[in-house]
Amino acid sequence: MATVAATGIFSERSIRRARLGSGLVMFLFVLLHLSNHALGLISVSAADDGRRIFLAIWRNPVGTFVFYTAVFVHICLVLRSVYKRRSLVMPAAEMAQMVLGLAIPLLLMDHVIGTRIAHTLFHYRDDYETIVRLLWVTSPGAGWRQVVALLFVWTHGCIGLHFWLRYRPWYDRVAAMLLAVAILLPVLAILGFIEMGRTIAEPAYEGMVNTDRYRDNLNTRYYSNPEAQQTIAMIRAGLYGSFSAALLIVVGARTLRRWRERVDQITVRYPGGEAISVPRGFTVLEASRLGGVPHYSVCGGKGQCSTCRVQILSDDNDLPPPDKLEQSTLKRIKAASDVRLACQLRPTHDITVAPLLVAAPENTLPPNTQETSPGREREITVLFCDIRHFTSLTETRLPFDIVFLLNRYFALVGNAVEKAGGRIDKFIGDGAMALFGIGNSAEDACRQAIEAAATIVRDIAKLDAELRDELIMPLHIAIGIHTGPAVVGTLGYGRTRSVTAIGDTVNVASRLETAAKEFNAAIVISDAVASLAGADTTHAESREISVRGRALPLKVYVISSDKAVNLIEGKDR
Repeated sequence: MATVAATGIFSERSIRRARLGSGLVMFLFVLLHLSNHALGLISVSAADDGRRIFLAIWRNPVGTFVFYTAVFVHICLVLRSVYKRRSLVMPAAEMAQMVLGLAIPLLLMDHVIGTRIAHTLFHYRDDYETIVRLLWVTSPGAGWRQVVALLFVWTHGCIGLHFWLRYRPWYDRVAAMLLAVAILLPVLAILGFIEMGRTIAEPAYEGMVNTDRYRDNLNTRYYSNPEAQQTIAMIRAGLYGSFSAALLIVVGARTLRRWRERVDQITVRYPGGEAISVPRGFTVLEASRLGGVPHYSVCGGKGQCSTCRVQILSDDNDLPPPDKLEQSTLKRIKAASDVRLACQLRPTHDITVAPLLVAAPENTLPPNTQETSPGREREITVLFCDIRHFTSLTETRLPFDIVFLLNRYFALVGNAVEKAGGRIDKFIGDGAMALFGIGNSAEDACRQAIEAAATIVRDIAKLDAELRDELIMPLHIAIGIHTGPAVVGTLGYGRTRSVTAIGDTVNVASRLETAAKEFNAAIVISDAVASLAGADTTHAESREISVRGRALPLKVYVISSDKAVNLIEGKDR
């Protein structure tokens, strides 16, 4: 097959981009087409006026070439992906997208034949008056079939768009609005079609329009011409036959490959004792799914996340090297040399692996709970703060007095973080962890974290002045701030779950908070935070500190209490 042979010419990333690009062209076509249908709620003539703009975009030589090239490329790459997929065991959303995508050509071929092809070959009218009359009055069954096709096309496109955008940092902010559009647009399009059908079916409609044009519409249909009917029948048979043959070739090729691979299998073993035999060429993720071994893969096996990563426990000398896509992902997470992505690794011999993010089976969870989410990787800013010498400060205090002090402290920290635009992750003893950047840019996140830190320092000074007579020593705070990639998700067990972040960025931020204590400073920020925030570090003390797990020292800026307070106003004196 040409689509299979293309693997050797183009990289997987190029093929995915081609599939995405062709899908976006078709999605834009459908979006404009449905918007045009929705104008039928105003009138048939309004829909036809909108149709002229639609045709100006898509029925010129350039628009026609781009659209039909996108359709051909997308169908070929979908069939290729069906062939390439070693197992049809997959999450429900992926299965829905595949089934809908394969059903769409079968549902839409008659519509394409009756509009574009008939118009091109026989100059058959394909305006709204003609098409809606055909689908609503003459052949209502065909009309409802097109409604189903419309819903299939739109749902398939929306699933694909969601899969593409769900890891973008801004997606969560607009997801509700996009969902509203995804629901409203097809509803309005269907209602527009129904309203036009009811209008055209009215006996008085003929007297409301140009009579000569109306009768001309009724008398110029291609099915009144036997020669045209024969030509259309041949085209219909050719299109249906070609697509059906392509599907049969893919199914046949998969069947032949599976028959040949029965004698050429490998075994994937897991720490729990599971041993799954699969044909050579399967990915480790496909083996897990086929054998029912819980295995995370947030991106759906596209190599765009690292949640499916595994550690190779057996000899890895003869394993296929990672391609560019896998190398890029592993480099981003600074993975060890024995770590691979399960969705990309196709072992050529027996192998033993250990998933590094272990998914819990549903039956191990308490009732009325859901499986803990593996989260998604984001660029965030993490703030850690802690009261210095807290043990000495409270050793002579009564327990209720300590609770009072902590609640005042927690309140001012939480208020500062929330006002700056962040969120409190957790309180641990007298320490707190806050996250910034879950819903905005890395630059804004760094500025927000610095603003929150400065506010905390200022409010701690006020609290110290208020409680000075009650405390045996002054209140001082230590804050560390770092930015970088981290996995953010809902983690925990049972009902004790919350949104949190894990990763090297969190560990470094915690280390900077410890450094603030060591330097007797209020705030220590990493060089990355200062650069992204555009902070004035002219008078801040620059240092380099060692961080566990990092080969090179980390450049940081040390900010004293008096300098920190001035950061709220964006100045350093």
